[in-house]
Amino acid sequence: MDSADGQRGRDQRRSPLDAIMSQIRRKRVCTDRKSMNRLLIGSERPQISQEGAKEAGSKGSAGGSGVDSQCVVGWGQVCVFLQKFGKNADSRNLSVSHCDLTSTELLELALLLQFLPQLDQVDASWNELIGGSLMALTSHLQHVGGVRTLKLCSCRLNNDDITALGEALSSLPHLELLDLSWNSSVGGGALKGLLGKVPPTLKELHLLDCRLTAADASVLGRILCSVPGLRVLDTSCNPRLAQEVEAFKELADGLSHSPSLSELRFHSCGLTGDSMDALSGPLRCSLSLRHLDLSCNKHLATHLGRLTPHLWNLTHLQSLDLHQCSLSLTDLQHLIQVLPLLTALTEFDVSSNQEVGGVVNQLVSALSLTQMRRFPLNNCSITQESYTSLALVVPYLCSVDVSWSKVVGGRLPLLLDALQLSVIQELRLCSCDLTTSDLLHLASVSGRGFLSSLLLLQLSCNGSVGDDGWAALFSAPGLSSLRELDVSRPPGPPARCSAWLPALLGALTRMEALTQVEMRRWTAAPEERRRLEAALRKRSVVVEWERGEEVDQESECDGHAAEK
Repeated sequence: MDSADGQRGRDQRRSPLDAIMSQIRRKRVCTDRKSMNRLLIGSERPQISQEGAKEAGSKGSAGGSGVDSQCVVGWGQVCVFLQKFGKNADSRNLSVSHCDLTSTELLELALLLQFLPQLDQVDASWNELIGGSLMALTSHLQHVGGVRTLKLCSCRLNNDDITALGEALSSLPHLELLDLSWNSSVGGGALKGLLGKVPPTLKELHLLDCRLTAADASVLGRILCSVPGLRVLDTSCNPRLAQEVEAFKELADGLSHSPSLSELRFHSCGLTGDSMDALSGPLRCSLSLRHLDLSCNKHLATHLGRLTPHLWNLTHLQSLDLHQCSLSLTDLQHLIQVLPLLTALTEFDVSSNQEVGGVVNQLVSALSLTQMRRFPLNNCSITQESYTSLALVVPYLCSVDVSWSKVVGGRLPLLLDALQLSVIQELRLCSCDLTTSDLLHLASVSGRGFLSSLLLLQLSCNGSVGDDGWAALFSAPGLSSLRELDVSRPPGPPARCSAWLPALLGALTRMEALTQVEMRRWTAAPEERRRLEAALRKRSVVVEWERGEEVDQESECDGHAAEK
């Protein structure tokens, strides 16, 4: 996947440290199960308070109600089972995600469902060992007929699993959310196992990165016809979904039966101009649509005009995502004409479209500026004139992203002075050719309290900033809310951070919310590094140094580089 959205599933995977700790938890043996059971009998359980549980336990030991005693003991077994995986028991929310469950453990869990009659949510995601054995769980779902949320992401489900799930859905008449994302075998025909089985109560269906094909698009359309209350459909990261026009039309026709649809995501689905024609019908019917994601569909280039005439009907649309779609000037002109009619729009993403840089002033003029909260323009070839126009909308934004825009370097004060009226939470300035003077001005703005709500600050790949700039930024107050900081150097030889590291160490006492610092390709003397590690260890802050190295735990891939 070539965007940050495409990394969404992989970002949930555990680090090697988490995997090791999971194995340790699984091997841990309870040496005194009886004492644990006695302890848990008094714990909270469905429909019985702590006092009631104790009373039921005493009655059971005295030969009282066997049913109540069985319920109490059964709840204790649920607690013991979840304790093995470091999970807390909740009578309404059963979460065993990221537990490396085996098929045997899945069966053990299924047998405990009878003791959870009030269960509302089940999440068994990210357990790849249970693929092929889902029937062990689905055959016991009749005990938890009130479940409204079922998540089975990344479980390596196969055709038999989906068939078993379809057969069991009749036991869940109140199901509202079904998430089968990141199961690659769902596509290619397995989806037929749900045809005619999905309850009409379903409101959300998530099928991200399931390798859905054109044939699956046809099946999905037929499924959607039976769920008129659907509000959210996410089929992102299925690039073959729209490869056949007629099949995609069936999917679009199914959406026409969902008048309550509020969120539609077709990120990286291979959409074409013909797809835009097919979607025109659903958009005329979906008056409640609030979020529309058509991003990372490069074949939309020059064809967006086939859809824009139908966007004016979406008076409640709050978010429109068209990033990385290779939009042409003609596409953008069509958008500019319809934007004034989208009066509820608060998030508008046309980033990573090179032609955008030349028409920012027209886009800004067409938007309802006082309502805008996100208007990212990273990697858009912004011109100096467009950069000046951006200052008009910046005061209203919660997130500002002009990364990979070289025009920012030496002109950052224009942007920062506009920020003074806003409550900004994210500021992304990666690879903007920032200078030392830019950082000094940023430090001044911070010192005056205009960045007090900032949660994320990305300043990576700005190699022209001198030590004085970094030292000034960390010496200035005003970043007490900051959670994530990225000051990584550009690719190439590392450099010493000794000149400004003392300022960073001093700033840590003021940055109480800080959880992560990225400073790739910076190096420090051993003693300096030990001091920083000691200070961060007390705060449980993760710091990333050279590529692949991290102080506290294993690093994930560089998401910023992937997005670029």
